[in-house]
Amino acid sequence: MQWIWQHPQWPNFRLRHEAFIAREAEFLRGSGIVVGTVRHLPDDEQSQLVIEMISTEALKTSEIEGEILNRDSVQSSLRRQFGLQTDARRVPPAEQGIAEMLSDQHRGYATPLTQEALFTWHRLLMQGRTDIQVGQWRSHSEPMQIVSGAVYAPKVHFEAPPSEIVPTEMARFCRWFNDTSPSGATPLPALTRAGLAHLYFECIHPFEDGNGRIGRAIAEKALAQGAGQPSLSALSLTIEKQRSQYYRELELANKDLDADRWLSWFADTVLSAQCYTLRWLEFLIAKTKLLDRLRGQINARQEKALLRMLREGPDGFEGGLSAGNYQSITGAPPATARRDLVELVVLGALRRTGELRGTRYWLAFETPGKAGENAVSTTR
Repeated sequence: MQWIWQHPQWPNFRLRHEAFIAREAEFLRGSGIVVGTVRHLPDDEQSQLVIEMISTEALKTSEIEGEILNRDSVQSSLRRQFGLQTDARRVPPAEQGIAEMLSDQHRGYATPLTQEALFTWHRLLMQGRTDIQVGQWRSHSEPMQIVSGAVYAPKVHFEAPPSEIVPTEMARFCRWFNDTSPSGATPLPALTRAGLAHLYFECIHPFEDGNGRIGRAIAEKALAQGAGQPSLSALSLTIEKQRSQYYRELELANKDLDADRWLSWFADTVLSAQCYTLRWLEFLIAKTKLLDRLRGQINARQEKALLRMLREGPDGFEGGLSAGNYQSITGAPPATARRDLVELVVLGALRRTGELRGTRYWLAFETPGKAGENAVSTTR
């Protein structure tokens, strides 16, 4: 016996529930904080949070699979999905598909998981693809394998069940998922259920392509059902930052029904993602207060530069912003740019560190975990 689905007890995963009690409680506490904080945001800030979090997840869940998408196109499609004002840009199929799939997952988090729902997600995700079977389980006769290495010496990391038994396996998976929901016959705690759902689905690998992205969306659906609200976690963002470890943990987990190690890693990852969401909320609140305080005191150039910085969220502007970039963004000549920056310091919007070409300007507020990283640089 080489693969987990070949085990006589498959799919009865073994785990020590007591090992995850503290983390399950922490997740529910964090979910309550998220709900309470979101309710205190203005409607437009709530909408921004939803768009930012889902678009980040869309980009990162695709990046995990090696696909780089355009953020503006994803956000434009999401804004359409949520009935918000948007531009008239033409959104490519890949960006439109992942945006539609994740918005459907977000809004329909409480609905049961069905074969038809998964087929819909797959059709959305694979928009424009003609090289694979779309909106149906894989049916090819050759083995579904995850392989690396040279063609002449491949390393098989995993082999999924044969295509002919996938319909049976997926029918059982959907029953399990619905039965273990909070309203199901045998409910499981949120982190445990989400982690097992992701692992269980990936072990079946029912589609020709898109299994990772759909598997992570299923995990998000389980987390949302456990929290009783649409998920705003940064799960894919957090996984992407440790992608090699993610694949390593999945590979180790697909050999044996003992799920403790996988669930421990997954639970810690979800809690880390939840912390990022809370940082986003704190950032939005601080941003709103800053812009309200500056209203009527800054010129259009300064507002444009600040909004560009704030657009990067709590992680700050990647690599900092030079005076030359400031001029490019605002159209200001060098002397005007310098004066604008000095005025923003006096107004308390930015703070300055360093001298000469090492001078840096930072957003005056900081979010936990990223103190001092929201920088504007005057060096080129």
